[in-house]
Amino acid sequence: MKFMRWRWCALASFLLAPAGVQASVLDLQFTDLEIQAAAFDEGVEPWHSFVTPIGCESCDGSDGCDSGSWLGQAHQWFDLGFGDCGLGCDGLGCGDCGCSAGCDGGCDSLRGDESLFGCGIIKPGEKCFSDFISPTTNPVFFEDPRTLTEVRFLFLHNNLPALPGLGINRSNSVQVYAAQVRIALSERWSLIATKDGFIYSQSPIVDNGFADVSAGLKYNFYRDPVKGRLLSGGMTYEIPLGTERSQQGNGDGEFNFFLTGGSRFGRRMHFITATGLREPVDSDAENRLAYWSSHFDYRIGNLPLYAFTEGTWYHYISSGTVGPLPEGLDILNLGSTGVTGNDIVTRAVGLKAKPRQNVELGGAYEIPVTDRQGIMLERWTFDMIFRY
Repeated sequence: MKFMRWRWCALASFLLAPAGVQASVLDLQFTDLEIQAAAFDEGVEPWHSFVTPIGCESCDGSDGCDSGSWLGQAHQWFDLGFGDCGLGCDGLGCGDCGCSAGCDGGCDSLRGDESLFGCGIIKPGEKCFSDFISPTTNPVFFEDPRTLTEVRFLFLHNNLPALPGLGINRSNSVQVYAAQVRIALSERWSLIATKDGFIYSQSPIVDNGFADVSAGLKYNFYRDPVKGRLLSGGMTYEIPLGTERSQQGNGDGEFNFFLTGGSRFGRRMHFITATGLREPVDSDAENRLAYWSSHFDYRIGNLPLYAFTEGTWYHYISSGTVGPLPEGLDILNLGSTGVTGNDIVTRAVGLKAKPRQNVELGGAYEIPVTDRQGIMLERWTFDMIFRY
């Protein structure tokens, strides 16, 4: 528990630190270049519809250091928020809280209040952090801190190591096909369904079958669109509805309590980190463990592409009584014996594209970097996200 308290306090203090602590904090203004260009009867490429931060490194002119400069460069990706200067970021009305006529740079007004299908329940997702991308690895538990309305399709190809203790002397693989759903209920609250799907296996310890179902709530209790920081927390419950022969449906369910935050750095970089505690109802059938995942990305050149790296630390707090099985990490919770105190760290590299404001797709390659591997020899994770 000391691990959890220290990580949660460190995360909160980092995100809530004064702006001067972070390197290169910019005054930012938000705009939708698709809307702006339409007013001038200009053509745009699909990725120009991003709502992205417009920043200046030095803006000391009383009439706006970059007045009128956006139109000539608006159709080049490098200037979508991060060119020499954006839209008059030091113009009249900036004040201490940033640019434009509001402390959020006006981006919240682009979100609108129209609900999906006109039902009044499903709200549009976060618009002030559209330059961020979602984490890819540890997909069930590494939660995006933003309030989003989206469907995320997932495919995992997981190679398991040889397990001589179980009579398995060569590696084998498991594939997972899944979809996640997130629904913004308000500007702060969202409903999240993070686990489901079908497991297809070539492993003797896991058969084909359906995964458990996990859902819960997330609340965004801190957001600063101008400085690009946000912090959220929440809880999910995994319902043991899966196929037992697929190592699902065991125990009486599992609670996941989590904290997740993100921050923009400079003009092209983003950092997201999450930590949580997985608490099974039946601690004999499933293991109790903590995790800490981190994501760092960098937007590449003149295209809507992001290179990123991620890592996850799994710390096993208690053992189960099922048997001498490997650590199940994120997809499985096997109730393994003799794992108390074990640590497994994984590292991943990947690439993502955002061809439109509401579409995101990419993949990552992940391996363990500790001697202990659990069920992961190596893993490929691919996702495709459609947002509202």
